[in-house]
Amino acid sequence: MTQRMILTQKEMEEVVLKRCWLARYWGLAAKYGICADIAASKHEHWSSLAPLPFEVVLSAGQKAKEEGWEKGEEDPERSKSIHDLSDLTGEGNIESMLSVEMGLKELASLKVEEAIVLALAQQRRPNSARYSNSELSPEESEDVLFKEAWLTYFWRRAKAHGIEEDIAKERLQFWINRSGHSPTSHDAVDVEQGLMELRKLGIEHRLWEASRKEIDRP
Repeated sequence: MTQRMILTQKEMEEVVLKRCWLARYWGLAAKYGICADIAASKHEHWSSLAPLPFEVVLSAGQKAKEEGWEKGEEDPERSKSIHDLSDLTGEGNIESMLSVEMGLKELASLKVEEAIVLALAQQRRPNSARYSNSELSPEESEDVLFKEAWLTYFWRRAKAHGIEEDIAKERLQFWINRSGHSPTSHDAVDVEQGLMELRKLGIEHRLWEASRKEIDRP
């Protein structure tokens, strides 16, 4: 297998997180009857690859808060073992990245994430007497925390690669600061806007391009 076909450590990490995203949102889709004809089977597929999506993404977000992450301070033996294992299982090749990207495109085209946000909000309304105007239900809070961790992770990587240099540091700090308190309805709006910005700026695609360029360097 050529070097270009093998994913780097960070690329493999990204594959894992994107599988978590797919597992989480297909799971919620199945729970709330969204795309009911396919949601359960999609959830079964992605959750078999990412059995603990919430915990894994939160952990990645937590690690991304630390400066050492950006400098690549990690156990080299652990990195090597992950590479070796990934090669043996076929997880470390480019096809696994293409697979998650196709999965995410499908999720977006079916507008699953938007339907879930709506379903979570509607779930809260019948119980509105239990929550203040800015208070979220436990399910909504969990969703905000998940997305805050996601945004922290990707802005940390963007900063490390010098992508959108003028705003990356500010955005990273913003999401690090946000992750320290209980989410409110304002945070729910902010994370959705944050995800839209991430997509509009093409951060994930640009990270992929930057990562591939590093491999091509002699």
